Amino acid sequence: MSQHHDSAATWRTSTYSDGMQCVELAAVDGDVAVRDSKDPAGPVLHFTRGEMLAFLQGAKAGEFDDLI
Repeated sequence: MSQHHDSAATWRTSTYSDGMQCVELAAVDGDVAVRDSKDPAGPVLHFTRGEMLAFLQGAKAGEFDDLI
């Protein structure tokens, strides 16, 4: 995971989002970039596709349900 800004990226949010309290994702240089939708000029985290896949699989399997 690295952190830097990506102003030229095409960002999107989940259709489940209320538009105010969400993260945005974008494909950047083969990675998945993640930023806070409330702070689009703020920091951007970059994850490899493998890291993002592992996270999404864990989320779908309920591994983080105790956090919410």
